[in-house]
Amino acid sequence: MLPKIRTGIGYDIHPLVENRPLILGGIEIPYAKGLAGHSDADVLTHAVADALLGAAGEGDLGRHFPDTDPKYKGIPSLLLLEKVRDILKEGGYAILNIDTVVIAQAPKLTPHMDRIRARIAKTLGLEEDAVNVKAKTAEGLDSIGRGESIAAQAVCTIVGES
Repeated sequence: MLPKIRTGIGYDIHPLVENRPLILGGIEIPYAKGLAGHSDADVLTHAVADALLGAAGEGDLGRHFPDTDPKYKGIPSLLLLEKVRDILKEGGYAILNIDTVVIAQAPKLTPHMDRIRARIAKTLGLEEDAVNVKAKTAEGLDSIGRGESIAAQAVCTIVGES
């Protein structure tokens, strides 16, 4: 029998606000603003989680961890990603690879990429070379380009028993 190979895509965007830490991929990034949201608003981790859940046919992050549930208020998104990892394991899936992009006009993310990649890989029990993290700007266009928000996209491939 052939293995069941599936691909998922995830996307998230949150506004930047004062008086919040900026968390991306579970790493706090020094910056004057942070992302607003019910959890720690880590758009990168949310995009990865949505991609993984989608590949497994398990809906999205909001289905499993609704923002209407007070127990998720302020929760670190890496804890949610661990729960998503467990959902995949229970479904008989293993993660093959993850490719991501963070879209932010500022701050510069290149100095933090290795730590972000390592944190996501460790959280999911993967080798670091199974996780790729890129950063792009919005070239001054839209809410991202004006420095009002940050977004992230993720694509993943998983394999399961057929």
